[in-house]
Amino acid sequence: MDTFGILFGSQARVKIMRLFLLNSESVFENADISKRSKVSLSTVRTEIACLLKAGLIKKTSFFKEVPARTKKGKPTKKRVSGWRLDNSFTLLRPLRSFLINTEPMRKEEILNKFKHAGRLKLLVIAGTFIQNEDSRVDLLIVGDNIKKAVIENALLSIESEVGKEISYAYFDTQEFLYRVEICDKFVRDVFDYAHEKIINKLSF
Repeated sequence: MDTFGILFGSQARVKIMRLFLLNSESVFENADISKRSKVSLSTVRTEIACLLKAGLIKKTSFFKEVPARTKKGKPTKKRVSGWRLDNSFTLLRPLRSFLINTEPMRKEEILNKFKHAGRLKLLVIAGTFIQNEDSRVDLLIVGDNIKKAVIENALLSIESEVGKEISYAYFDTQEFLYRVEICDKFVRDVFDYAHEKIINKLSF
């Protein structure tokens, strides 16, 4: 199997590749990769072996803080093994362009993640979702009866797909309209930079 055949063998592999590409200086243990990409540990081990074979990642060691065994004890550090992006990988630039500089999620997928989050009046995507690093946030949510737990779970799911932490803000409708009225700087900044409204029931 050639290098590209190895790299694009599964959806789980793509999620893990995005994690490494968007966190190029970070070192991850298998458990970290599993948690952040929402892929089982057994699948992570299989995919890591493939990415190692392709040359995209390399094994490295680092010191990790270990909690004390007793309340009065002090945390200690131990050397552990992990994985990091190999910046000498020959296909790194086209791979990064293909996986990162493209729309990470379709708008319909994003909408579906938040369909039970409350009575949404405005849903704005920016930043990561439209490849604009100048955006104040990646996601702005406005509505009534907003369910924080649903939003947080949706964000965890999205983060596992796009490979990085999503910055966001949410407001109930009344607070948002008040912020608009007083020309709140945060809200103004969100709309001054590139963005897309995928729900807009406020004619804003």
